Amino acid sequence: MNAIHVEDLTRKFGEFVAVRGVSFDVPENEVFGFLGPNGAGKTTTINMLCTLLRPSGGRAEVNGIDVAVDPGAVRQSIGLIFQDPSLDEQLTGRENLRFHAMLYDVARDDFRRRSDELLEMVDLTDKADDLVRTYSGGMKRRLEISRGLLHRPKVLFLDEPTLGLDPQTRRHIWEYLFRLRDRRGITMFMTTHYMDEAENCDRIAIIDHGQIVALDTPEGLKGLVGGDVVTVQTSDNAAAMAKLAQLQGIQTRLGPEGQVIVETDKGDQFIPQMISTFADGGNPVEVQSVNLRRPTLEDVFIKLTGRAIREEEASGKDRMRMRRRMFQR
Repeated sequence: MNAIHVEDLTRKFGEFVAVRGVSFDVPENEVFGFLGPNGAGKTTTINMLCTLLRPSGGRAEVNGIDVAVDPGAVRQSIGLIFQDPSLDEQLTGRENLRFHAMLYDVARDDFRRRSDELLEMVDLTDKADDLVRTYSGGMKRRLEISRGLLHRPKVLFLDEPTLGLDPQTRRHIWEYLFRLRDRRGITMFMTTHYMDEAENCDRIAIIDHGQIVALDTPEGLKGLVGGDVVTVQTSDNAAAMAKLAQLQGIQTRLGPEGQVIVETDKGDQFIPQMISTFADGGNPVEVQSVNLRRPTLEDVFIKLTGRAIREEEASGKDRMRMRRRMFQR
């Protein structure tokens, strides 16, 4: 059974189309990811699935419930970890959990048992009665995860769950999430623009300009890039591309930073051939640097969209403008 079913989902803000007819399914117990740059439509999609935004078109079901028909039932069945901090820093960790339990009508005995279990799972038992304002960024994120699980949701939505955290803390967060899936069998839907984080997903949808441009497992997506990836900085890219066009069994393109990118099955054997080709004939091309590696999700994104994902947050002005639009509609 699918935990999430989406058909031709669309969202407009005035004349601006933020999400353009996306369709996908997420089976139960899967870790499903939306990978894309800021402004691609990731957060808008997750907000529609969580009933924070009404779709402009199409339909979506979460846990078999239509998000437009019965949003209250959807909210009862999901957990949501927001992109922006949402804890009350004047309360303790346990008090934040208690307030959430009251909103979701969790019985007192159930709250005691569940909160103790979740605080232990995210290693915050010793800090549970400290004020949240004394927590580190990683501790706050772990508390938000435990809060989102307190009412036993079937689907957990995570919008950029490790944004702004250092790599070690991000790795620890994912250890907790995997532990959670092993214990509870929960479905997770996450958005990210971190390539290494996307590798944790069972399947990934690459989204750009509000549209899904590819959907597969991480390895399946990398298969879209043929073999090894050779990246070359040259003295004359136009001449380099012309010379490479004479060779068989390779795919070439210009990268977003002016580098020549070559896809080939045997990169180590191709590099000497490439250098020799650059030197032959008139107008020799100087190789300034060369790099050989296996394909990454970044390579997939560059191939599909022609540019790299920049790991930068949207400007405060853009985010405020989007929020104003959301509240106005």
